Amino acid sequence: MRRRETDVADWRSGVVRQCADLCDTCIYRPGNLAHLKPGRVQELTQAAITAEGHVVCHATIDTPAPAICAGFARHPVGAVRSLALRLVRAGVATIQFVIPPTKDGP
Repeated sequence: MRRRETDVADWRSGVVRQCADLCDTCIYRPGNLAHLKPGRVQELTQAAITAEGHVVCHATIDTPAPAICAGFARHPVGAVRSLALRLVRAGVATIQFVIPPTKDGP
């Protein structure tokens, strides 16, 4: 099975990528546009918080620039607990905002 590309950081250059805005079908948009089972967003969010990680924007997975989901980055606890975002706030890394691909293309 092929490993999916989800690394949001380039630690050689000290850059962490984050989506500049919500993608078209962001799981954090109202209305369950991604058609997830009830409670799945909360499960993903809690798992990321517990692991001091983040949620990767699904529209950026397997692209040359996977990025932290803008919705997760706006989460009041998620943004504080994410190690990658804490390193940015501490000045150890810099943030690079990326525009997520749209359903009409990049």
